Amino acid sequence: MVHLSFNRKTEQSMSRKGNCWDNAVAESFFKTIKYEELNHQSFESFEQVQLSVKEYIDWYNTKRFHSALDYMTPLEREVIIKNKPKRAA
Repeated sequence: MVHLSFNRKTEQSMSRKGNCWDNAVAESFFKTIKYEELNHQSFESFEQVQLSVKEYIDWYNTKRFHSALDYMTPLEREVIIKNKPKRAA
C-alpha cells in the first residue's frame, strides 16, 4: 500500500473524542476521491498515486459541477465570490 503524504511537515489533526464534525468537509472529499478515482486503479509507485491525485483535484476544482454550488465548479464559484462587491459594515 502506498502512503499518501505530500508534505512531510504536516501533522494529522485530531478532534475531541466523539466530535465528528470538525473534519466533515475533508472526510467528504476523501470519500469522494477514493470512490471516484483511487479505488478503480492499481498503482505501482507513489509517483503514479501523486499524479492521479493531482489530476483528480484539478478536474474536481475546474470541471466537475457541484449541485451544492448551483451546478458550478468550485473555481467558478470562487471567482464569483471574489468579484462580488464588498458591503460596508
